[in-house]
Amino acid sequence: MRTRPLKVALLGCGVVGSEVARIMTTHADDLAARIGAPVELAGVAVRRPDKVREGIDPALVTTDATALVKRGDLDIVVEVIGGIEPARTLITTAFEHGASVVSANKALLAQDGAALHAAAEQHGRDLYYEAAVAGAIPLIRPLRESLAGDKVNRVLGIVNGTTNFILDKMDSTGAGYQEALDEATALGYAEADPTADVEGFDAAAKAAILAGIAFHTRVRLDDVHREGMTEVTAADFASAREMGCTIKLLAICERAGDGASVTARVHPAMIPLSHPLASVRGAYNAVFVESDAAGQLMFYGPGAGGAPTASAVLGDLVAVGRNRISGATGPGESAYAALPVSPMGEVVTRYHISLDVADKPGVLAQVATVFAEHGVSIDTVRQQGKDGEASLVVVTHRASDAALGGTVGTLRKLDTVRGVASIMRVEGE
Repeated sequence: MRTRPLKVALLGCGVVGSEVARIMTTHADDLAARIGAPVELAGVAVRRPDKVREGIDPALVTTDATALVKRGDLDIVVEVIGGIEPARTLITTAFEHGASVVSANKALLAQDGAALHAAAEQHGRDLYYEAAVAGAIPLIRPLRESLAGDKVNRVLGIVNGTTNFILDKMDSTGAGYQEALDEATALGYAEADPTADVEGFDAAAKAAILAGIAFHTRVRLDDVHREGMTEVTAADFASAREMGCTIKLLAICERAGDGASVTARVHPAMIPLSHPLASVRGAYNAVFVESDAAGQLMFYGPGAGGAPTASAVLGDLVAVGRNRISGATGPGESAYAALPVSPMGEVVTRYHISLDVADKPGVLAQVATVFAEHGVSIDTVRQQGKDGEASLVVVTHRASDAALGGTVGTLRKLDTVRGVASIMRVEGE
């Protein structure tokens, strides 16, 4: 074993960073044995230096993150501060001064992953980020290493624990959205401002990262179609149950039918109860991968939290540490395929549409005609009427999102259609 320690700097010491520091200390001997050299915590950059941080030498704490990454003697910088800046500048500065980087920063990687990979390659350093997607679940490494010889066709996943907890609570108890969100907040699953989770921003960043790795194509956050789940209602769950489905907020990355382009999207969707993702409960995450040779694979586990995320960070730390000792670097960006990212309008799937209509003869025929005019084939129709008003539920065969959008636009103009109560995609069949 090499006696000179690998020097590690930690940027951020919140829920995740403090767990990383704790594990580095308590498992120091095991980490040294696995890496082939001792690991030394050389500095910790924080915003509040006066806060007591158990197990961390106060002499290591600094508010000057820039000076820390410029030291020149660091082997690895662990970035867990999040956000775009100053994280982006700190990471590129770390590369410039000889350190490899382990990051959990999904937002930054989704926005500027290509530039960060280029900087790492320019300086001969590693950029690892297993913790950026799905917490403790091993996902990035299997996609870019274990499945490197295979062709991945689809990645379908629940990648946000907050939204899964809320939707699961609505499904299992009949609670409304706000009631379920309040419970998630009280239990610490939802932030005081849950926008990033419930509006799909968090999942969209993860979808961009997953699509880029799975399809060897640069996919940015702006390429991902995003819809939140705040409009999902108890009535939607009732309709889903009648179809033998439940509702999940899904990140879906897939090759188009001809394989010449890819799509990435995040939105609520109905999935059959027979699908493995339907049984993912509470705040857990799961990702379903479909490939040519391996077939169907599912990765499941806790997708957030200090200890689970720190587990992924430490896994990267071990891998990067081994590379430093051997003088090698691990896999960098693989974007050779350079497939175009198709717009949402070209996505083909099934749909569940709930309409409020006048309860009188001829309405169903009018609605069916509109679907036919836009080339959307109807699979099933269910109608319930009372006191001159009716609810009409239409489930379609597979159609493009653009065709469905045109259909709904025309339906809204019909005098007999009082309103479009709900539109939900049906996935996983």
